[in-house]
Amino acid sequence: MIKIKKLHHSAYRCKNTHKTKEFYVNFLGLKFTKAFIIETTKTKRKTKVLHSFYSLKDNSAIAFFEDPFSPFKFKKQRDFDLHIAFEVNLKDLKSYYEKGIKLGIETRGIIDHGFIKSIYFRDPNGYVIELTTPSNKSSKQSEKDLKKVLEKWDSIKPLTEY
Repeated sequence: MIKIKKLHHSAYRCKNTHKTKEFYVNFLGLKFTKAFIIETTKTKRKTKVLHSFYSLKDNSAIAFFEDPFSPFKFKKQRDFDLHIAFEVNLKDLKSYYEKGIKLGIETRGIIDHGFIKSIYFRDPNGYVIELTTPSNKSSKQSEKDLKKVLEKWDSIKPLTEY
């Protein structure tokens, strides 16, 4: 039995809270709901970071840490390395696509994955942000089908660890 209720928040490093806030609030329309500074006195380890939260309609959140005092290598992520996906309806998916193009934000899509349609943006930190809407096709797979997919994958992937 699953005891975890829902995703509360997922947190990532950011380069600049103001630019991150501009993307998540002004472009995506999330609500900026919390920000606080975490200092050594609270954590008993040497630190000073700004932690900011942006809420979704279900009250879950995406959060960021701005930490200019410790190194972090930001890079443009590939979709297959890391991406963050949010669900919207089809009308809004099309609207965000047009908005991204109009504002000169790196925008790809609309891609039909069968069970969902998706568009992709890049946020100011280099993360890929996916907006997706479910299609009418079922995304449920039986345990038998899931097992078959994994067995097929095991037969084609390299034998060495990467």
